[in-house]
Amino acid sequence: MGGKAAAGRKGRRLIVHLGVHKTASTAIQRHLQRNAAGLADRLVVRTPQEGTPMRPLGRAALAYSRSPCEDGAIALRVALEDVLETLPANGLPAILSHENVAGSMPGKDGETRLYPVLPDIARLVLKAAKGFEVEFVYYTRDMDIWRASVWAQAVRSEGYPRDYAAFLSETGDLPGWDDLYGRMTAALGAGRVTRFRLEDEADHARPGRQLLRHAGLSGAEIDRLLPLDGPANERLSPSSTEFLRRLNGLAIHPHARRKVSDMVARAQHLFTTDTPSEGTS
Repeated sequence: MGGKAAAGRKGRRLIVHLGVHKTASTAIQRHLQRNAAGLADRLVVRTPQEGTPMRPLGRAALAYSRSPCEDGAIALRVALEDVLETLPANGLPAILSHENVAGSMPGKDGETRLYPVLPDIARLVLKAAKGFEVEFVYYTRDMDIWRASVWAQAVRSEGYPRDYAAFLSETGDLPGWDDLYGRMTAALGAGRVTRFRLEDEADHARPGRQLLRHAGLSGAEIDRLLPLDGPANERLSPSSTEFLRRLNGLAIHPHARRKVSDMVARAQHLFTTDTPSEGTS
């Protein structure tokens, strides 16, 4: 895939890793950032670090996905330009990784479709990134497993109040990943779109191997990268998720709800439904 994308390239490579949500995006970003200094002579890395222009870029893409309009398109262009201005003028390929550039996931902001605005967002990015050879990369995951993980994340971070059966009903018309690939390639051309399967990531300590190979690193170079020092953004336990789901049905200020969600994530043992063994307190 990478060789075909490289053929006929005229500008500096800009690889936009779109996620999507719940395909190990946070782990990939942590791994990229942990190794940013070591990769500096091969790649420029930009992830959604606090206080960087990548955060406004993600917010602008989400806003546009909720309500596509000219003002939103301008805001997205300005946010991307702010990110591009941070790239050193060394001509090296750059990876921009932010799953929110894909727009709202199912369960967020009432969305029940499979990233319907993503092709339009990608077209805006392509238009704004003048002088770059832009490529779009995203990971997929078994759809049934992905949908369950998206539901749990929506409960945890988006205040989604309904159970999984209701979520399945709401997203019953969700197509397979081939639909998204077809819409992306129709909008951008097959040479600009690459998809990887999360199931093909064999080294969980060094996530994003397929992305890094696509960017030009060899297997040996990837093997020398620093591994992650722990899991990232793991799914909460079923009992913790159920506690938050019920909490989401109450009239609680979103800021307070987020604080409770963070507390639950740190102390999941308090929400276990297991019955204590005889003789324990």
